[in-house]
Amino acid sequence: MTTLEQVEVAEAQTGSSVLYPFLIVTAILTIIHYWQQNTRYVKLGNKLPGPPALPFIGNLHYLFGVRNSHEVMKRAVELSHDYPPVVRGWIGSWFLVVFLWDPRDIEIILSSHVHIDKSIEYSMFKPWLGDGLLISTGDKWRSHRKLIAPTFHLNVLKSFVGLFNKNGQTLVERLKKEVGKPSFDAHDYLSETTVDTLLEAAMGVKRTSQDGEGYNYAMAVMKMCDIIHQRTYKVWLRLEPIFRFVGMAKEQMQHLNIIHGLSSKVIKRKKEEFIKRKESPVSDNYYITEQEETDKEAQKGTYFDQSQGLKDDLDDDVGEKKRMAFLDLMIESAQNGAVISDAEIKEEVDTIMFEGHDTTAAASSFTLCILGIHQEIQKKVMDELYQIFGDSDRPATFADTLEMKYLERVILETLRLYPPVPIIARQLKEDVKLASGDYLLPAGCTVVIGTYKVHRNPEIYHNPEEFNPDNFLAENMQNRHYYGYIPFSAGPRSCVGRKYAMLKLKILLSTVLRNYKIMSDIKESEFKLQGDIILKRADGFRIRIEPRKSLKAM
Repeated sequence: MTTLEQVEVAEAQTGSSVLYPFLIVTAILTIIHYWQQNTRYVKLGNKLPGPPALPFIGNLHYLFGVRNSHEVMKRAVELSHDYPPVVRGWIGSWFLVVFLWDPRDIEIILSSHVHIDKSIEYSMFKPWLGDGLLISTGDKWRSHRKLIAPTFHLNVLKSFVGLFNKNGQTLVERLKKEVGKPSFDAHDYLSETTVDTLLEAAMGVKRTSQDGEGYNYAMAVMKMCDIIHQRTYKVWLRLEPIFRFVGMAKEQMQHLNIIHGLSSKVIKRKKEEFIKRKESPVSDNYYITEQEETDKEAQKGTYFDQSQGLKDDLDDDVGEKKRMAFLDLMIESAQNGAVISDAEIKEEVDTIMFEGHDTTAAASSFTLCILGIHQEIQKKVMDELYQIFGDSDRPATFADTLEMKYLERVILETLRLYPPVPIIARQLKEDVKLASGDYLLPAGCTVVIGTYKVHRNPEIYHNPEEFNPDNFLAENMQNRHYYGYIPFSAGPRSCVGRKYAMLKLKILLSTVLRNYKIMSDIKESEFKLQGDIILKRADGFRIRIEPRKSLKAM
């Protein structure tokens, strides 16, 4: 055999050694794909409306070229216009995600005591929140929810009115340095204030702003949310080796050191105080402040409740001994034999600290921006505040907050257009038959409820893109589907802190507005929204302020 022939034979053998494995792998993948496509799970998924999926990658190609969370949200909203309120997407060829925004379908999911499991994506919160109330399920979730709910009862929250006033005044003082400036990001101030308020109200410890601890915590939370959100749409980052290789695991640990450092310090301090109180007992009414006694006449007042008569665990009455701050009750319960460990207390503290501050910071920031744009609405708010306070600088009482009906509608409308939690995701344990069409969702799929999309449904709200506080007049709400407005979720897993949030928002915003006129040069149509866990503005919550000499002066 000549040298040339030997070379040709060698090349043929080399080509065969590459080709045969390629053909074998291709055949195996084709068989797997064919098998998957013929499973009941995939067949049911493919019966749902949705964009065309590619073999093996599903619909992931819609995320190609997406650079940040603002672009993710923009693309998702654009795609939603092309499909009915039931649309499926495939992550790869096996993970089915179904998006819902019809309130009839949403009711089936959120009202259920069966479909309470959060989706697999929530597992990325575990290094941060452990198995706290946001993530846990089953008996653990039920027992902890039952333990925690009384600490957010309205009768408990009334005792925090004085604290909300104090922190509102502190915020007013901080904002003085921004008077006359072209613009500033209100979220930086509101985020720090909501951390300080939560530390005192729910955790029972003094504010930390003197050393910047509250601000550092808020910034660490914001960066953690960005990391988790990136891992949801950059699916390769879900793989731990890649997550570590690109340096994000190290960055996450740095933020968690700040977050867990604060919560551990808070718990340690409260446990030391608990031991001292046991050695020197005080009366059962130790946790009830004079403010609650002052507001006894307000007991007959009612706070906004979209449920219109539906009762839940935040409405159950609580006894005097349960009228404690959240952390006090957790520690006392553990000491008295309740089934909650020190590690579980820390998980719940981290959960409440995250959910309790970041959502209200975003909500209050959006509200100030909206009022800065809509001066006529701001004037109506001021007219209402003048009717309540005149030109007095006295602090607000709980009874005052019940009179802030227009401000309440402004807050509710802000939460409609800019819900702090833009999506809710659940993992189905059983097949679900939808109400909006002849669709059957298979057990095991992830259901994503698009709060942002539900709230802008033209079949529920007239001119849904327009900011209109009158959407929450009684006559406009009476025929609205209960699950057509879900800024705090709904059903068994509704937000345990929603009444806390509404009370704090009223006092915080009314305090700022009584001291400053708010202005904004950026229209709503120019907002760059990003849904990195909590809905925010990628362009910042930029406003201008000027001192207000009188509540009547505009």
